Amino acid sequence: MPRGAPVIVHPPLPDGGRRVTVRGEPVGIAYNLLDVIEFLRRAGLPEADTTIDDPELIDWREAGPHRWGPEPPP
Repeated sequence: MPRGAPVIVHPPLPDGGRRVTVRGEPVGIAYNLLDVIEFLRRAGLPEADTTIDDPELIDWREAGPHRWGPEPPP
């Protein structure tokens, strides 16, 4: 887990989406990568695609940037 990442994208929620916090403050639920980019923009943080995988910027909890809903059934 990256230490000090200002953005945390929490694990996928059971009904879809992921909670996002910026500097410890909840900013909303992201349903896709564009939502995360918008939260970054509003917070005045870098929003280029190259920063999405930067662990110094975003701590992706439990799943990376390509999963937005619950695990599909086996």
